[in-house]
Amino acid sequence: MALPKNGGNSSSTKKKVSYISVPSQIINSLSSSSLQSLLVSPKKSSRCTNRFSYRNPRIWFLTLFLVSLFGMLKLGLNVDPISLPFSRYPCSTGSFDEHHAVSHLAFASKNDTQSSSSSEHRKNETLPTEGDFWKQPDGLGFKPCLGFSRQYRKDSNSILKNRWKYLLVVVAGGMNQQRNQIVDAVIMARILGASLVVPVLQVNVIWGDESEFADIFDLEHFKNVLADDVHIVSSLPSTHVMTRPVEEKRTPLHASPQWIRAHYLKRINRERVLLLRGLDSRLSNDLPSDLQKLRCKVAFQALRFSPRILELGNKLASRMLSEGQYLSLHLRMEKDVWVRTGCLPGLTPEYDEIVNSERQRHPELLTGRSNMTYNERKLAGLCPLTALEVTRLLKALEAPKDARIYWAGGEPLGGKEALEPLTKEFPHLYNKHDLALPGELEPFAKKASVMAAIDYIVCEKSDVFIPSHGGNMGHALQGQRAYAGHKKYITPNKRHMLPYFMNASLPESEFNRIVKDFHRESLGQPELRTGRGGKDVTKHPVSECMCSDRRQQQQ
Repeated sequence: MALPKNGGNSSSTKKKVSYISVPSQIINSLSSSSLQSLLVSPKKSSRCTNRFSYRNPRIWFLTLFLVSLFGMLKLGLNVDPISLPFSRYPCSTGSFDEHHAVSHLAFASKNDTQSSSSSEHRKNETLPTEGDFWKQPDGLGFKPCLGFSRQYRKDSNSILKNRWKYLLVVVAGGMNQQRNQIVDAVIMARILGASLVVPVLQVNVIWGDESEFADIFDLEHFKNVLADDVHIVSSLPSTHVMTRPVEEKRTPLHASPQWIRAHYLKRINRERVLLLRGLDSRLSNDLPSDLQKLRCKVAFQALRFSPRILELGNKLASRMLSEGQYLSLHLRMEKDVWVRTGCLPGLTPEYDEIVNSERQRHPELLTGRSNMTYNERKLAGLCPLTALEVTRLLKALEAPKDARIYWAGGEPLGGKEALEPLTKEFPHLYNKHDLALPGELEPFAKKASVMAAIDYIVCEKSDVFIPSHGGNMGHALQGQRAYAGHKKYITPNKRHMLPYFMNASLPESEFNRIVKDFHRESLGQPELRTGRGGKDVTKHPVSECMCSDRRQQQQ
């Protein structure tokens, strides 16, 4: 938003009185008679005096002015520019001694409002203009609306009073995968009418992250937001500690509320404690309206990151926003991603061999469709976009060359070499390590889930978000950005555009036109989930969790 050119400083219109400051050394060097002559007007002589007489007061005023000016210039030449408090690096560690602090205090205060106003003006001048790339999609007036039914609220009274049966849940995977399972754990506790023990985060096999729930999420906020829906406790009460929980690992995919009650209700009523593992994608996406609303409430309201993660994530986002709009990318170019997807990075034959060798040693890491070749996977849109492909996509979508880009994700296989096509065309590319000050990320160095949470925050606050691959983070952010007012989210149409990537004879202008046309309806516009079986409501919150007065008026 453009600021007024005068910086909004109403005092600038007031009349100011200017003074000439005279150094004390010069004042002291003048005799008392000279000072007296400055203060007392000389008597006019009755005779005609010489115009240039030494007794003429104008000569004294001129002399004093020149001497004062010389003294001021001499003092001004002693100013040390390094110590001025106007460095563009506010965290500079340079020395700033007490003498300079005193001598420049008046100088800083005098110019404070002027420099602030001019910097705001410069900032407004450098902001990128609002073009098609930064233009936000029409949200059609959709806003969050989680009005639960009267029957749901009535059932809540009896469910919350029930404190004798408890559901224990162990969630696994990366941070975003754990988020999905926590959402389902709350829903299953509600279906069973049980109290939920705060989910246990299983140690991640790949990253060795031993973070607990309260390390990632704001536990008290989680409990308070869901206080009217599910009773949540930090641990089993003493009356249940010695109870051996019934463990269940065979929850089928897309289990319905009816199936859950039929298979688990009698057990938890009898044993009082039920332990569930492996909930990933086990609960049906098509639930009764109130449970869908509860899903949104957990995902978008209850699961807030812990204060220290939120603080650091917001700091990094503010540093990106300090220069205006920014784009965020979720790049999936880590070694384990290439291995699990059955795809190749395409950097050099040596890197492709590294991926193939790892996949042969650990075939269990391949996540489905093992009968497909790499080329078949690529053409089916099942592979992450490479840095070159992301670059061509951005250029086709008319992203400004000077756009500031935040990229989330782990270290790419190939390091900086893997990102060269992107940095060559878009030089203002940053990640959390580039933005963080020394020591800010150090407490989380071995906490992959915390690092993922920081990425999530910075991406969520960006003006435009593009994932290079699907996955849990992309899906979570798609729903989060929709719930926040349908902030722009570009879904790469990989299956349709990849054949054009491979067509070397296609002119660049024609390629750009085709690719841009493919994405006209993939910019984060509201997408109704109604009638689309299998769609996750936390990815598509319209219309169970969002409603629009404008849409009702149009109907």
